[in-house]
Amino acid sequence: MAEAASTGSSPRRIRLSNAAAALRALHAGGPLSRAELARRLGLNRSSSGQIVAELTQAGLVREVEDTSAGRKDRQRGAGRPGILLGLADDAAFFVGIEIGVEHISAVTIDLSGRIRSQRREPFDAPRSPVADTVARAVELAFAGEDSAVRERCRGVGVSSPVHITGEGRVSLAPLIGWRDLPLLDILRAALPVRVPVAIENDANAFALGDAYKHGAAGVTLFLLMETGVGGGILIDGRLFRGSHGLAGEIGHMLVPGSGGISLEELIGREALVARYRAEAGRPAAEIEDFLAAVRDREPAAVLIAEDWSRHLGHTLFQACRMIDPDRIVLGGSVAALYPLVAARVAAHMATTRAVAFPVPPIAVDEDAEFGSAFGAACLMHQRFLSGEIEAPAVPGAAPPATPEAAPRAAPGRRRRTAVP
Repeated sequence: MAEAASTGSSPRRIRLSNAAAALRALHAGGPLSRAELARRLGLNRSSSGQIVAELTQAGLVREVEDTSAGRKDRQRGAGRPGILLGLADDAAFFVGIEIGVEHISAVTIDLSGRIRSQRREPFDAPRSPVADTVARAVELAFAGEDSAVRERCRGVGVSSPVHITGEGRVSLAPLIGWRDLPLLDILRAALPVRVPVAIENDANAFALGDAYKHGAAGVTLFLLMETGVGGGILIDGRLFRGSHGLAGEIGHMLVPGSGGISLEELIGREALVARYRAEAGRPAAEIEDFLAAVRDREPAAVLIAEDWSRHLGHTLFQACRMIDPDRIVLGGSVAALYPLVAARVAAHMATTRAVAFPVPPIAVDEDAEFGSAFGAACLMHQRFLSGEIEAPAVPGAAPPATPEAAPRAAPGRRRRTAVP
C-alpha cells in the first residue's frame, strides 16, 4: 500500500505527500478506480477525491475507459464502460544519457515509464574534451524530439563509469580518463532546459532500469560489460552501496589462476576485441565481428569464448557464495556473448562448486545496450514520483527540493549526486 503522510505534517506537506503517493500508486498499479486508489492511499473517498482533482487539474492524471470491463458489460447488454484513473503519459518526460568509453546513448521515457525514443552512436570519449563529449551526448538526447519533450522534461539523468562526489565533481573515471572535473556544471551548461539533474554510476543505473522492467523483489546481482565491467546489487529495489559506495564492483575481482589480473581485464569488450584481432589476424575487427565468428564456430573465436566462459563462471560462482542472489542479470554490448556460451558458463560454475550451493538463473537484459541510459531516465522518474527533486505540480505546491546532502567521498566509481 502506498504510504500517506503522517498527521503530524503540515497540511501542505500532507497534500503534496499524498499527491506523490497517488502518482506512485497509478504508476505501479496501472489505471485504478477511484475507490481502489483511495484504498491504496489509506484515505477516505473525499480526501482522495481532492488529491485526484488537483492532479487532474495539473494535467498529470486523466480519466480513461475501462475497456475490458466495458466489453464484458456490453456482452451482457449493460451500459457504457466504467471510468478509471490513469497517468497522463505525455504530461512529463525524463531523459537518460549514458556516456561510455566507446559510445554515447540516450533514452527518453514518459510519465508512465515507457520508452518514447532511444538513440546510440559510437563515440571515443577518452580522446575527446569533456565539454565536447557532454555537448554531443546532450545533442543526441534531444535530437529529433518535439517541443513538448523540452517543455515537459522534468529531469535528466546521466550514467557513466565514474565516481561522483556530492558536489557533482568527477573524482575518478579511469576508463574515460576523467579526474577532478565539475561534470555537473558542464552538464548543466550544455542542457537546453533547466531541470533537475542526477549523475549515477553506469552499473547502478542499469540495475535501477532493470527493476523498472522486471520488478524489485529479492536480491539481484548485475554485471554491466562494456570496455570495463561494472557491478551492482539491488535488494528489494534499493541499491546496496556498502559503507563506502563500492559494493558490487565485481569487475575489480582478481581471477584465480590469472596471475593477478582483474575480471574486467579478461572479459571486457576491449580485452575480447584486442585478443580476437591478434589471434584471427583481423586488425579492424569489432565486437560484432567477434560475436559473428563465435556463432560461425571459428576456432580462434571459440577458444577466446571458452576462456571468457571460464573466467565469468568462476567469478560469478564466488560472487554467489558471498551475495546469494535470486538472479543475475548481464548487460552491455558484451552480454550478447552469454547466450552463445551459456552451457559452458554453467559447466565452469559447476566445477567450482565443491559442495551443494544454489546457483541463480542468469539472464541477459533484453535491451542490454540501452540499459544504463534507460536506468538513468528511471532514476529521475523515480525521484519525480517521490517528490524528492520536484514536487508534483498541484496548486500551492512547494518549490523544487534543495540539493541533497553530499555523501561521504571515497575512492571508487559508485556515488551519485542530484541537484535542481
